[in-house]
Amino acid sequence: MKLFLIFLFLTLGLYGQQKPNVVFILSDDQAWDDYGFMGSQEVQTPHLDKLAAESLVFTRGYVTSPLCRPSLASMVTGLHTHQHQVIGNDVDGRNNRAELDKPVQKFFHQQSSFIRELVKNGYLAHQSGKWWEGSWQDGGFTHGLKVDGRHGSKESLAIGRSGMKPVTDFIDMAVEQQKPFVVWYAPFLPHTPHNPPERLLKKYQKEGRGNDTAKYFAMIDWFDETCGELLGHIKKKGLEENTLVVYICDNGWKAKSQSVMSIPKSWPFDFSPKSKGSPYENGIRTPIMFKLPGKIKPEFSNELASAIDLYPTIFAACGLEAPKELPGINLLKEKREILFGAAYSIHNMTVGNPADTRQYRWAITKKWKYLIRDSGKDTTKYKYVHLWDTVPEHLYDLEKDPGEKSNVIADFPEIAKQLKTKVKAWLD
Repeated sequence: MKLFLIFLFLTLGLYGQQKPNVVFILSDDQAWDDYGFMGSQEVQTPHLDKLAAESLVFTRGYVTSPLCRPSLASMVTGLHTHQHQVIGNDVDGRNNRAELDKPVQKFFHQQSSFIRELVKNGYLAHQSGKWWEGSWQDGGFTHGLKVDGRHGSKESLAIGRSGMKPVTDFIDMAVEQQKPFVVWYAPFLPHTPHNPPERLLKKYQKEGRGNDTAKYFAMIDWFDETCGELLGHIKKKGLEENTLVVYICDNGWKAKSQSVMSIPKSWPFDFSPKSKGSPYENGIRTPIMFKLPGKIKPEFSNELASAIDLYPTIFAACGLEAPKELPGINLLKEKREILFGAAYSIHNMTVGNPADTRQYRWAITKKWKYLIRDSGKDTTKYKYVHLWDTVPEHLYDLEKDPGEKSNVIADFPEIAKQLKTKVKAWLD
């Protein structure tokens, strides 16, 4: 019996079964309050609501950029955008991207990555959905779906919409090999094209609601269903008790008919200019969740959390030590007093010179949000994306005004001055 226990202990140590699996769920273009658990009365997210009830939920989570590619790069590296220098979606639109992007991706892959480091610690890792930085092999994954476009192949971006088999097959394989695993589930959902199943669209169509909004809500519901399928498979395989589930959204979205401000008639998109691509709450705020039964206490927290905190928090939950030079914190033990961010032109970043296309910087505390308008070149494909917003500085009391309707900088000049100093010190 004693020999058997010794053998069992060595076997578990060899195959890493004491290490928690990591399921990283990333939604794409979803407003921070468009979830049932965040108070929405319009859209239904039963599977994410259940996940939230079992998780440590940071309702005041923020990404480092209101744009997918730089936002994802910060999640992977635990760095701010100016540190990993992936600040926009392209170098020269979609022209000659493979060649022009080489120095950007080379620098990015020189940075530490929670995916690469988990693989070094014995994990199998699978990429599905969005992945901008070359192939899944380039990103340090052991398995993945083909990436042959700007942010994923047709096969990769179809994950969720066309089923979950590549992901569930990977999980089954990892279980068979008795290896801990990482799932990067970053489906193109609820991102456009907003083409939900008719059964879901009908659910959200009603008099007085724009069809663009109904489609957007239906896409969120569809995304929620795929999360239920993924988490259901984890439970079915008996892995729930030893799996860390992490949830975040890459950036926000608000459909036109939901806009909190008047929209220019020339605006060509079906989303509000105060959401995707902007530094306002609907562009950068997101719930952030961590679930690990028995080790992370379920709780709704109004403490601040940043996407740069994911790397150190994941490593802490896995019993590993993250690189000490990372600017983020372990959200399981530490509290964040302030967070910073910057937004740049959506397209045509200047390689090696992030400030050249910088549009905004911000500092956020539990009460205040200070926003400064920068003078970088606006090389965005649709140049009027930022032109509507010309006020040089903003100050919002987020406790009283989470919709950022009233710029109170004239009433609190000292607060603005203090936060401006901190923003400059952070970036400089």
